[in-house]
Amino acid sequence: MAETITKHERNLSALIHGATLGRFFFPLGQFLFPLLFWLPNRKQYAFVDYHGKQALNFQISMTLYALVIGMISFPFFLGLLPNIFDGGIIEWAHGNHRGPFHYGFMDNFWNSPRFWLPLGLTGFLELVLYAVNIIYTILATLRTNEGAYFKYPLTIPFIK
Repeated sequence: MAETITKHERNLSALIHGATLGRFFFPLGQFLFPLLFWLPNRKQYAFVDYHGKQALNFQISMTLYALVIGMISFPFFLGLLPNIFDGGIIEWAHGNHRGPFHYGFMDNFWNSPRFWLPLGLTGFLELVLYAVNIIYTILATLRTNEGAYFKYPLTIPFIK
């Protein structure tokens, strides 16, 4: 199969996968840069069309997973809000002549598992997701340049 794929198609497909790393240089670059290379060439080359869809579907899926992980942690932090204002970080001044607010960092608040457990778990999941995204993007770029059809794991097929 790799014999029928031209060097131009392999390079263009690898460029599409590598262009998803554009998020480090431009907001939404993981979507815009691959689109710049995929859209003009998708009807001309089947190999490029396949890999353009794979790269964009993977980036959309990773963004969706990151949003879901962030939304999972949100209710835990909302549960912390009463602790922040009542004996937590911010205390209402009760006639102590220090102004309307007293900012104090209470030890019992910061040592609470209700604060660190959701932050730690969701932060760890976000780091794992970030590493998976980088590793598989590099792997896809290398395999595509060799002429292989690469399929990302954990991908929802949004673009068919």
